[in-house]
Amino acid sequence: MAAIGKIRSWGPWLVGIIALGLFGFIAGDMWRSCEATSNQQRQQIGEVLGSKLYIQDYQQMIDEYQEVLKMQGNDNLSEDQLNNLKDYVWENYVQNKLVEGEAKKLGLMVTDDEVAAILKEGTNPVLYQLPMLPQFFNQQTRQFDYSQVSFIYDYMKKQMNTNPQVAEEFRTFDKYWKYVEKTLRQQLLTQKYQNLVAACLVSNPISAKMAFANQNSESDVLLASLAYNSVNDNDVQVTDADLKAKYAEMKPMFKQDAEVRDIKYVAFQVLPSAKDRAELLAQMNEAQRQLAAGEVTPAEAVRKGQSQVAYRGIYVTRAGLPADVAKRIDSMSVGQTSAPFETTSDNTMNVVKYIAKTMQPDSVQFRAIQVGGRTLDAAAQTADSIYKALQAGAVFDSIAKKYGQTGDKVWLTSANIQNMQTIDADNKAYFETLTSMATGELKNLKLTQGNIIIQVVDRKNMVDKYDVAIVKRPITFSNDTYTEAYNKFSQYVSENQTLAALEENAGKYGFTVQTRQGMPSTTHNIANIGGTHEAVRWAFSAKPGNISQLFDRCGNNDYLLVVGLDKIHPVGYLDQATVAEVLKQEVMKDKKFELLSKKLEGVKTIADAQKQGARIDTVRQITFQAPVFVQATGASEPALSGAVAAVEKGGVSKNVVKGNGGAYFFQVINRADREGAKYDEAQTLQQLAQQAVQSTFRSLLNDLKKKADIVDKRYLFF
Repeated sequence: MAAIGKIRSWGPWLVGIIALGLFGFIAGDMWRSCEATSNQQRQQIGEVLGSKLYIQDYQQMIDEYQEVLKMQGNDNLSEDQLNNLKDYVWENYVQNKLVEGEAKKLGLMVTDDEVAAILKEGTNPVLYQLPMLPQFFNQQTRQFDYSQVSFIYDYMKKQMNTNPQVAEEFRTFDKYWKYVEKTLRQQLLTQKYQNLVAACLVSNPISAKMAFANQNSESDVLLASLAYNSVNDNDVQVTDADLKAKYAEMKPMFKQDAEVRDIKYVAFQVLPSAKDRAELLAQMNEAQRQLAAGEVTPAEAVRKGQSQVAYRGIYVTRAGLPADVAKRIDSMSVGQTSAPFETTSDNTMNVVKYIAKTMQPDSVQFRAIQVGGRTLDAAAQTADSIYKALQAGAVFDSIAKKYGQTGDKVWLTSANIQNMQTIDADNKAYFETLTSMATGELKNLKLTQGNIIIQVVDRKNMVDKYDVAIVKRPITFSNDTYTEAYNKFSQYVSENQTLAALEENAGKYGFTVQTRQGMPSTTHNIANIGGTHEAVRWAFSAKPGNISQLFDRCGNNDYLLVVGLDKIHPVGYLDQATVAEVLKQEVMKDKKFELLSKKLEGVKTIADAQKQGARIDTVRQITFQAPVFVQATGASEPALSGAVAAVEKGGVSKNVVKGNGGAYFFQVINRADREGAKYDEAQTLQQLAQQAVQSTFRSLLNDLKKKADIVDKRYLFF
């Protein structure tokens, strides 16, 4: 009993221990759940209408589109092209989500049967907006032909089990076509939505006539202009009250839908030193000596010279040469080797040996029969028999089919040869033979792996071709030069850890502080310098006044960068201080117009305006639709175009016109329809309808974007 009583006395402790254990178990699950949610949130790249987009899905979209570009022959994209691709994929995703959201409300959808019917018919305009391959279109009708897709698909599928290369090509093609079908569905849904929008818009003959006149009625005027820059800025007083009033007037223009940031930065480009250039020049002089002396082959001299342009030993047209080399050989003679020269456009030093020149056809049409055998001797014997049979009058196509080939005629152009990255000995012999043969000539060419019987069918466009050896070297800095620049820049950054100090002491080090205002998170780089996205990411995680670390090896590994965050502008209206300079310029424009318009008060003729100091010019072909550019003030003037359209021929402006660059008074001296313009009511109505739909759809998308709670965090990942 005593033991039981003792156990009972431990009851509260035991309950507490068990409760703690249960809490730990539950808390552990909660912690793991919270951690999983947190990890998922960290992977989120954006959001549209509550639909979250994660980095894996976005990257998959990018990869899909890259595959499409590769299928179309667009590979090895530059950094700028990749950035544009990412932006395109994002904008496309946002638009599709917005349209899908509206379509769902309206009950719009695209069925499998609709997609199949459109692919089968091949006439829907949407098909021609898709990234289709040329071979999908009928060569005679120029219409999309789905049977071509089916043929390629079925052929690859049958071959993929026996040919690993075809299997890989099939997987690529399958991804590509699925992307095309997905895009087709999206664009068909967008088309349906646009058709609904179009049904809400109506044009009429009166609007059509006005639109035609606005576009085609041209006026010639005598224009009297007084430019704003003719008034000294010091003669114009701008008060705080003026700025405040102008801000209130222009405030809607300063609204921003995304946060932007003002930064200050120093970007320093490391350039080759005098010592670097001298060392490169010595190497180029040696390359010149070897080429001129001929002590090694041109190919060896070019290789030893570490040239960016390999010597292939074939004749090429001017288009096959670098532009600077093509220009240089105009002043050279055959056999001459140039002295080293610089080309600033590609930052290189060059030496050129002009080896030979000849005339060859720019394109050759030929047909061929490839001949193999168990041994090279057997192949040679078979080729000799074929060659003799053809010489004796045998039909080329028949012989080709006998050996499992078509014997089709094929064109080989200079561009085909010149665009090849490498050319081996067999290809070189093959090209040289083809370009030297006469029309109708037949040859039995022996190659490394067998023989080939070739016959030239046609030759076109005899052009000059050149054999040129080129040593082209970039003018770069050495490691010592970079280290010296890095140490200097690093010292500057470490000793100046405030924005004020960064600006105050930049000149002492030979640097310049630059400003970027209103930088959005969607920007891909700073100062158009590649490889600076890390700096952009830093700017959107920093606080005002922060100075970044030193970013090195930016651009082409030749830029050093430091960034300071100056100001954060949240979503909403930019404050008056931020747009103070814009406001000041607008107020000065207003006040200068007041001064200049007083000069033109009471003016009735162009002669009167000239007496008041106005410059007189004849400006021709002014239309209402397009703003006129006035050379006298250096400004585009939409207001002037509108004012001219409202005055009859022979009349003068009723009021002084306020423009972007000055004050104007004019007289219409002639008005006539544009030459060749003929009014077609049906065509004009159709054009107006298309313009209205496009304009309304863009405006509608912009409105939908503003209400879609779009979140764009791509800067955290790219």
